[in-house]
Amino acid sequence: MNSLNETPRAGRLHISIFGKRNSGKSSLINALTGQDIAIVSAHAGTTTDPVYKSMELHPVGPVVFIDTAGFDDFGKLGELRLSRTKEVIKKTDIALLLFDDGSLDPEEGWLCSLRDAEIPVIPIINKTDVLDRAVLQQKVIMVFGLIPIMVSAADGTGIEDIKKAIDKLVPEDFKREKILGDMVGAGETVLLVMPQDIQAPKGRLILPQVQVIRELLDNKCTVVSTVSDGFLKALDSLSKAPSLIITDSQCFRYVNENKPGESALTSFSILLAAFKGDLKTFIEGAAAIDSLTEKSRVLIAEACTHAPLEEDIGREQIPGMLRERAGEGMKVDIVAGSDFPKDLKKYDLIIHCGSCMFNRKHMMSRVEQAKTQGVPITNYGIVMAKLKGILDDITLPPSR
Repeated sequence: MNSLNETPRAGRLHISIFGKRNSGKSSLINALTGQDIAIVSAHAGTTTDPVYKSMELHPVGPVVFIDTAGFDDFGKLGELRLSRTKEVIKKTDIALLLFDDGSLDPEEGWLCSLRDAEIPVIPIINKTDVLDRAVLQQKVIMVFGLIPIMVSAADGTGIEDIKKAIDKLVPEDFKREKILGDMVGAGETVLLVMPQDIQAPKGRLILPQVQVIRELLDNKCTVVSTVSDGFLKALDSLSKAPSLIITDSQCFRYVNENKPGESALTSFSILLAAFKGDLKTFIEGAAAIDSLTEKSRVLIAEACTHAPLEEDIGREQIPGMLRERAGEGMKVDIVAGSDFPKDLKKYDLIIHCGSCMFNRKHMMSRVEQAKTQGVPITNYGIVMAKLKGILDDITLPPSR
């Protein structure tokens, strides 16, 4: 569990390192982090699964570096490693692409994939302390029109140049760090209705709640927290109505029916929908609920993996409410974590969780995949508000 002072991985800039086996990726990530994070070996293929390292990178801020397996790996195990490396692209904000001697066909293919995903690329040539890289440097310039940063991870040459290049390429989207935007200002009172979520570890809050509380405190707001059973008592304890009420989606209707008329209402899930995804697309996607029948098929996608629990919002509540509305025969498929179908065309609707465990790049890759295949996609909080008939009463946060 992250503390209030620690930036969770999902909120960090994701910087991935791609290159051939033994091109110096692991030594580079060690040089960038100043720690022996990845195993360095002269034997090609040492890195198997992606290696993640969170750190503060001056002057950028909180980042996570991702070291990947070589994209020229081979064999059945190599194919598995390669598939995991391809998955990393979906969550990459900035790519460090290492060029190495030999055929540049693999680098060309990966450069195209990164550009197709609109990921900024920093070209790098490593091992300048032990190899003459002049010919390779000219080849990269001539073939790709890129001027690579010449680096020696061993003696630190070029490391500061990489950090400066990263700082220049931080996406504008990423610089909007506030979940609530300008929804409330200093001195305003915000009431949080936080049911004791059975999915949260005992004695802890789930991540969206922690992030919202921290942001409100940073904004100098007065924060009052309660569970759903204490909502009315909490209102009575306040000298005036709160400017904003943020609730768990599961008690939307109850809170909406009992809140003061002057208090705006939203949910943690809707805040995350705007911060991590595309709120406009999610609202449009929720309209597909009106067309669902018992012959329809719905995909529910969770960013994290957990054992199914009684009254689980994604596995129990939403499917139950949809079947009650569309018919018991409606099919519901559930995927979790990195399991997300490549072919989505068999689905009439995709409903995604708040994606608190994903960075925005990863979530938006799923949104774009759904839009490309013509499948409506929406979010837990939007769906709950739609099914409870109060979507038009919800205050929506600013979209990114």
